Amino acid sequence: MNPTTLLHLLAEVQRGTLTPEQASARLADLPFEDLGHAKIDHHRTLRSGLPEVIYAAGKTPAQTAEIFSRMAATGVDVLATRADEATAEAVLTAIPAAIHHPSARAITLRQSHAAPRGHVAVLCAGTSDLPIAEEAAITAELFGTHVTRHYDVGVAGLHRILAQRETINQANVVIVCAGMEGALPSVVGGLVGVPVIAVPTSVGYGASFNGAAALLGMLNSCSPNVTVVNIDNGFGAAYTATLIARMAHHP
Repeated sequence: MNPTTLLHLLAEVQRGTLTPEQASARLADLPFEDLGHAKIDHHRTLRSGLPEVIYAAGKTPAQTAEIFSRMAATGVDVLATRADEATAEAVLTAIPAAIHHPSARAITLRQSHAAPRGHVAVLCAGTSDLPIAEEAAITAELFGTHVTRHYDVGVAGLHRILAQRETINQANVVIVCAGMEGALPSVVGGLVGVPVIAVPTSVGYGASFNGAAALLGMLNSCSPNVTVVNIDNGFGAAYTATLIARMAHHP
């Protein structure tokens, strides 16, 4: 359920093509549906403009497939993150129209047809950061923003990011994924005049401490337009970036 479908439902009641009882039956699962192993928040789109997302890690393939199917039945766009191959197989068996994105470890189902709103640029320092960057890009695209990708543009070769400066400046918000020492978001922050969401990744040798070094470096960025999400949290960066891009794009 989202604002558009809710207004359509109320309009049907007003026109008399749907009885109040029938409308009530359609709304029976609001604000959530209890599956026993999960409570699906069907009301979230009405509150935040974006639907609930399935975090597949720790769930069985069958559990994820059931949640995915129940959400799909309501007509919203559906996203499952951190999905392994077995989970993807179960979901695609239940919902053949869904798409598995192996690099991003994501499964998506697009059911909306609205034009993209806002522009998010997704950058990653190296190819090793690509899974997190793709999680961010796939999420932002599913949620209805225009996404441009700029990969393998780390600080070890600054000419690579400088060559993308004009295109990146056209975005409403920039997501930057980097491991090692996590320097790239600070560089990008100094090049653009929009919010930069930094995503530390768990890429690096021993003293990177599985992303902790990049996290601390990004938290101490001297570029004031840089903010930071958790290690490897491409999804969280994209969710926030989508909301920022929508606000910036609002006429």
